Amino acid sequence: MAIPKLTNDQISAGMAQLAGWAVIDGKLHKAFKFKDFVEAFGFMTKVAIAAEKMDHHPELYNVYNNVKIDLVTHDAGGISALDLELAQKIDGL
Repeated sequence: MAIPKLTNDQISAGMAQLAGWAVIDGKLHKAFKFKDFVEAFGFMTKVAIAAEKMDHHPELYNVYNNVKIDLVTHDAGGISALDLELAQKIDGL
């Protein structure tokens, strides 16, 4: 069963509960800054574990203590409820 793409109104409503996330190039995006590379990599590992449990994988970018995350459901052709759910889980880490 395919996951449906959310409307702009649905995305806006979901993002109202997320701090620091934005829609950039059709993806949910957030940047994180950590004390050092080890802390950043540890965070990425936690994100990877949460994502694997959901079978929904983010686009992760890391340079030293900076991590950028983009969330999009490729099968839906845009942002889906899975992206909002994963964003909430990431914020909980």
